[in-house]
Amino acid sequence: MKIVSYQVDSFTNEVFSGNPAVVVLLDEPLEDNLLKLIARENAAPETAFVLRKDGLINLRWFTPDIEMDLCGHATLASAHVLFHELDWEGDEILFETLSGRLSVQREGSHYLMSFPIREGVPSVLPEEIFDSLSIKPREVYKARDYMLVYSSQEEIERIEINRSIFDEININPGGVIITAPGKEHDFVSRFFTPQATILEDPVTGSAHCTLAPYWSKRLKKSVLRARQVSQRGGDLECRMEESFLVIKGQAVTYSKSEIFIN
Repeated sequence: MKIVSYQVDSFTNEVFSGNPAVVVLLDEPLEDNLLKLIARENAAPETAFVLRKDGLINLRWFTPDIEMDLCGHATLASAHVLFHELDWEGDEILFETLSGRLSVQREGSHYLMSFPIREGVPSVLPEEIFDSLSIKPREVYKARDYMLVYSSQEEIERIEINRSIFDEININPGGVIITAPGKEHDFVSRFFTPQATILEDPVTGSAHCTLAPYWSKRLKKSVLRARQVSQRGGDLECRMEESFLVIKGQAVTYSKSEIFIN
């Protein structure tokens, strides 16, 4: 069996930046165990599996370790492959996912993803996370992920994680967002996942389902410019609607390949 796949850098218009995702195009469903093995072999932050069947487009996301319920950059990468590489007709794609039906629209060289809002509530940080942080947060919120609020972009850039302590906790399938006001953006962030093969995710679209509503209320703005200040880095624009969030970003194809499975 030969399966076509693409590697795409999301939330950027240049290769070697943004967040890499592998998009695997399926002609038929595969066993979950095989999907996990493919994702582990790809060793990218996320592998997206796209299956077109009976007029629907099913989309699933896997890290090298687990299946995720929502992933922004791999959704963006999947839409980019369909629009840019496969000449998708029209300007909207609807994906069937574990988080329901997700819409991605094309707008020039950008893509607009409609995602659910996951507003955080004030929370107490587990001891394992608190002790692992080189700089302690001012505020703590919890949705799928823990969101830790800091005072400055410099703190976000400088913070270090003691992984031997951090990995003592399991937040399956969530992670830890750290965020602060940005110098040139409305806010900046980073994202970490305990017990994961890849500790820091370069650009995390789904984290903005919690980040955007917080900063929208705090800054009294419905449209926000965001930057994830990981080593690779990436840019997003978030627009708050009444019942959902629109995340705007770009993507660029890095490679096309074939997977051979006996």
